[in-house]
Amino acid sequence: MTDVTFVSTNPGKFREVQKLLLPYGVRTRWRRRSLPEPQAETLEEVVVSKLAAVRDLTGYVLVEDSGLFIPSLRGFPGVYSAHFLKTWKFGPLLELLRQRDRRAYFRTVAGLQRGRRRWAFVGEVKGRIAERARGRQGFGYDPIFIPEGGFRTFGEIPPAEKNELSHRARAIRQVGELLRSRGR
Repeated sequence: MTDVTFVSTNPGKFREVQKLLLPYGVRTRWRRRSLPEPQAETLEEVVVSKLAAVRDLTGYVLVEDSGLFIPSLRGFPGVYSAHFLKTWKFGPLLELLRQRDRRAYFRTVAGLQRGRRRWAFVGEVKGRIAERARGRQGFGYDPIFIPEGGFRTFGEIPPAEKNELSHRARAIRQVGELLRSRGR
């Protein structure tokens, strides 16, 4: 079994990552630590900054950054998704979208490092923003995001089903594939 340390302050993300990596023979440990989230243009830049902040950890270390991107708002909130949600919640965003196209996508960049080696993995899922928050599952923007082809928000979908569809799941499965291919 391969060990990975997932660094985040979000217990919901840890539970998702842990469940997603287990089928690949990967045991995930959680290191609760606040990581820098610089004002950056891309999620990739944020992940590089996070990886630099965990250089003191040994073995495989995993970080990620995710964002909700809404093309009709020029990609906003994007890399500022966590800050916007913490400050404003859903109200202003839903108001901004009242007369706009509600198409959106979630994007995750997962960064894995071991020593000086680094890998990046990207996962995306397209969908749209609901007219109001629905559901209590998940975290973050889950109650307002409806994945493409669906009618329920991620907040209404059980965790196991969300893990089949989500942007984070798509990126983390790539991590699992790499670790499995590198041998135990």
